[in-house]
Amino acid sequence: MSTAEQATGATEELSLLSIANEANEVGKDSDNESNNEAEAEAGKKKKKNKKRTKKKKKAGLGAAGQTDTLSVPVSQLFPVSYPEGEICEYTDDNRKRTTDEEMRAKDRLNEKQIFDLRRAAEVHRQVRRHAQRVIRPGMDLTTIADMIENGTRTLVEANGFESGIGFPTGLSINHCAAHYTPNAGDHVVIQNDDVLKVDFGVHVNGHIIDSAFTMSWNDRYAPLLNAVKDATNTGIREAGIDVRLCDVGAAIQEVMESYEIELNGKTIPIKPI
Repeated sequence: MSTAEQATGATEELSLLSIANEANEVGKDSDNESNNEAEAEAGKKKKKNKKRTKKKKKAGLGAAGQTDTLSVPVSQLFPVSYPEGEICEYTDDNRKRTTDEEMRAKDRLNEKQIFDLRRAAEVHRQVRRHAQRVIRPGMDLTTIADMIENGTRTLVEANGFESGIGFPTGLSINHCAAHYTPNAGDHVVIQNDDVLKVDFGVHVNGHIIDSAFTMSWNDRYAPLLNAVKDATNTGIREAGIDVRLCDVGAAIQEVMESYEIELNGKTIPIKPI
């Protein structure tokens, strides 16, 4: 073989090697591009999944996180849901409201209303406990009313028609049975022998929670307070779907009139009014 032929052969081999290397590089680039595309697609899916995943709200501190001055709104103490309280099961012919799927579906339509009511109930519960702990002889009615209403506004985050106090606070002493509200500047002071009836409400989106309680600081009125508590619990126990109001009232009256109280050496029967 001549020198020219050898040179030509070597040149052809170098060209083939160069083409092969270029093909390998193209293949690598293609593989890299495929891998990059796959990684980018996987990254997009992860981002989509992240967007779809909602962060779960952490459970709050509950009622134990409330301050002595009622400064923490209940929505911060219960960010997920509010306490259910006492739930009374349906009985007899109304049991189908629990077992029937259609009836349960209808009940679920009221979940927003029930949520609002439970929020208002928790506000009332915390303000009520605070009031029962703080109210004492020597306080005037205006101070008590301001304490209850300001505490309610703070805990329910009062906002016009969306949330706030349900109605003016009732503070009725002794012979005044109910619904007395002190006007501004009313400085009637509670005495040791007084019996005080406290009545206030909380509303959320127009749904009102109302509860009243009686306070006294003289043990001789204990039978009166016991009669009221027993009669109230009887009314709750007797209430239910399709129950006639007159029957509930009759049960309350029967319990109330079974009590009596001794005042100044005289036994007096307790009667509802």
